[in-house]
This record gives sequence, structure tokens and C-alpha cells, in this order.
Amino acid sequence: MRILSGIQPSGALHLGNYFGMMRPAIELQDKGEAFYFIADYHSMTSLFDPRQRRQNTIDVALDFLACGLDPKKSTFWIQSHLPEVAELTWLLSTVTPMGLLERCHSFKDKSAKGIPVNHGLFAYPVLMAADILLFDSNIVPVGRDQKQHVEVTRDIAIKFNEAYGQTFVIPEPQIRTDVAAVPGLDGQKMSKSYGNTIEIFGDEKATRKKIMSIVMDSRTPAEPKPDANQNLAIQLLKLVAPVEVANDFEERLRTGGLGYGDLKKALFEHYWIHFTVARAKRAELVGNLDYVRQVLGEGAEHARSIASDVLIRAKAASGLG
Repeated sequence: MRILSGIQPSGALHLGNYFGMMRPAIELQDKGEAFYFIADYHSMTSLFDPRQRRQNTIDVALDFLACGLDPKKSTFWIQSHLPEVAELTWLLSTVTPMGLLERCHSFKDKSAKGIPVNHGLFAYPVLMAADILLFDSNIVPVGRDQKQHVEVTRDIAIKFNEAYGQTFVIPEPQIRTDVAAVPGLDGQKMSKSYGNTIEIFGDEKATRKKIMSIVMDSRTPAEPKPDANQNLAIQLLKLVAPVEVANDFEERLRTGGLGYGDLKKALFEHYWIHFTVARAKRAELVGNLDYVRQVLGEGAEHARSIASDVLIRAKAASGLG
């Protein structure tokens, strides 16, 4: 089984990235042939500072390695180091209906929110399809919000196969329903675009302030809160705390006697504890950036050896070369 996933270096990684994509991807390292990349081409639809992109790319590599990505078990590289990605994107775009892209909710949602839309954002699913199809991927672990893009990849691959003969493997999305949608500080989906994130490796003081500023309703600590399971802090606590601890706080909120301030303090403490080992590992990696670059270089070399074969196959099928 071949597994593939990518993550954008468009800003500091957050709990939504970790629980929605990173942790599931890391857990899959022992279940198949894992290919993970830093999607710097994708970041170009929203980030226009080249120095920031370079720094973010290294930061993502540090974060992923610190959180448990093992180069001995996974191939890990930077997307733009594979020119085959851009070339296959063009081949796929010629069989992709406009209507298919117009229906993609990532483009529609950002447009509706007034976020400037460029062709890259509109055509993002075709680039994502190239990422996936270049590696004959069987499984693509994604958050629920990315499920549609994997379905679009399947549609594009089927259209190409229908036009030129059996060329691409049809991938399947894998979504962890328990943590697929992580809420942000404002209750919307956690996203850098919305400015509502809790960073994986955030500054201690700044992150504590973020969490303590989560807006709650006006009910007093003594009041029972029968809708406790819908409380934003409880939802986040369930991600970072042991099950029994989160359930205890939820029950105390439901029966009354627990103040929101104490709940938010507990959320911060368990968040900080959850990433203690990863923070130490990241600090170690920061002191050995040559190793990080070596991992990415070797990963790109291995990834290209596979991607080039698939691209040759696709070009031959379509009468190119």
C-alpha cells in the first residue's frame, strides 16, 4: 500500500494540521510505503514573500520531524524539487472540466469570504491531483475539508484513463472522523486563513493568552451546562488530554461547579504537556539543520525516481515524446 500526503508551508503549523493530517500520516508509516512532502507550490496561492516561504518550508520540516516523521520509514521532500509535478499538472489540466473546479468548496469558500482569488487557487485541485497521481498512491490521509479534492483527483484520473488508456492508480481518501475537523479559537474550522489557530510549537506566553481569551457564554460557574459537549474548550481538550481527564471536565461542566477560567487553564496545561517531547526534539533539530536538509535532499532524489517513471508513462499514453 502506498500512502501520500502533503502540507503547505503557508504559516506556522497548528493543531488542525497536526490532528487532521500529521498524526494520521505518522501513524501510517508502519502500514505501507509512505510519501510525505512540503507543498511549497501550493503556498504560492496565498503567500507572496519568498523569504517567508523559505523559512516556513524549513519550519514545516522541523515540525514534522519533531512530531514523529521517521526518514527511515517515509520519503520526505519539498514539492518544488520535483519538476515532474508541474509538468504532469499541465497534462491533467487538459482533461479537467471547468465545472469540476468551479464546484470545489475551497475556492468557493475563500471567494465568498472576500479572500483574493487567483488562477492558482482555482486550479489548486489539479496540482493536488498531480501530487497524488505521480506516486501511484493508494491512500491519501486528509482532513474532511480536503476530501473533495481527493475525489476530484479520482475524477481527473478516470477521465485521463478513459481518454488515453489505463495510466493512473485511482486513490482513496482516508479520514479520521474523530479528529477530521478541528475547531479554531472562534469556533470555525481551525485555519491560518481565518487567524484562529493554536500553533503546535507556539510561544508559551502567547499561546496561554490565546487560549485564555477564548470567548464563552455568560453562565456562572455554578450553573449546569447541559450542552457541555459543544463547548469549544472541551472539544479542544479532548484532543490533547487523556480521555478520562477530558470526560471529567465535561461532566463537571455539565453538572455545574466548574468555571470557564479553570477549564481554559486546564486546556493550556494539557496542550503544553502533549507536545513536551516534540518540543525537545525540535530544539535538537534546530541545532542540526544540515541533517534536516540531508533528509529532504535524499527524499527528493527517491521521490523523483518514482515520479519520473509515472510521468514518462503518462506522456507515452497521451502521445507525447
